[in-house]
Amino acid sequence: MQPEPLLGAADPAVFRIVSPAGGSAVLLTADHAGRAIPRRLVGLGLDERLLDTHVAWDLGVAGLASRLSKRLDAFLILHNYSRLVVDANRPPQAPDSIISHSEAVAITANANLSPAERQQRLDALFHPYHHRIATELEARRRRGQPSVLVTLHSFTPVLGTQQRPWHVGVLYGRDERLARRIHQELEREQGLQVGDNEPYAVSDASDHTLVVHGERRQIPHVELEIRQDLLATEAGQKEWAERLAEVLEVALAEGFPPLQACPRSLG
Repeated sequence: MQPEPLLGAADPAVFRIVSPAGGSAVLLTADHAGRAIPRRLVGLGLDERLLDTHVAWDLGVAGLASRLSKRLDAFLILHNYSRLVVDANRPPQAPDSIISHSEAVAITANANLSPAERQQRLDALFHPYHHRIATELEARRRRGQPSVLVTLHSFTPVLGTQQRPWHVGVLYGRDERLARRIHQELEREQGLQVGDNEPYAVSDASDHTLVVHGERRQIPHVELEIRQDLLATEAGQKEWAERLAEVLEVALAEGFPPLQACPRSLG
């Protein structure tokens, strides 16, 4: 027996697009920009205060992404639903695609899901988002518009007992060319602590967007993580949008050699 539909007429769209006709080569994604939960799931049984924290979404990243999109005239897609329902940046087969615990919080509504219920969440909230990204990139390829994938995230300053001193993290997997340029440009700013694959590192097991839409398409790509306290105000979001726009413009100015010149195999 099939479960009843996950999304109803009163639920928001899976994703939102800003600057759909943007002329920039940069294509921006924000996998964890939203905190919506389908009404049928009744907030996953969680306290509303928890859904306002980094456990449920990337704080400040929607405002940052929207400002960066406007500054660059870049296509932007933002996922509207909380990663607690299904994580838009985890491979579907990953154990933490749908989590039953986040830090010290039990997500009991996610425990003991049937295969059909898990698949329903992927079909409703994961696949449409990634299909739209793939469709956009393919349309650009056909019309000869270059594409540079920039995935935007934010991270909490403290995770458990771990202090995270970086202001920004530059993340990459097998192809580090764009990441190296951006890292170098960011480090020119005195006092800025720039993480090299910190506070996270990209891998096939933990990342979907950058691996599938960047690495596998063999287009320039990078993941940028901004510390959440730096995005807590509109002024902070504006400051970081301007900083990242300038850095991206410099990093992309010289173009890229063929991907085969990259020293690390895409495998």
